[in-house]
Amino acid sequence: MAPKPTPGGECPQCWAHAHDKRIHKALKGRQCEPCLDHLHNGCPVLVPKKPSFWW
Repeated sequence: MAPKPTPGGECPQCWAHAHDKRIHKALKGRQCEPCLDHLHNGCPVLVPKKPSFWW
């Protein structure tokens, strides 16, 4: 299954970790360090949103 492209306004890492269960499967119940880092410190990179043409 091909990964879904990250939508605008979302963090690519958070999006991948939320939608690809294989990433966390190897942890076997342990905490994911990259996820905890983003939870506590915020996401360093966000995909830009497309400009809105709604007034």
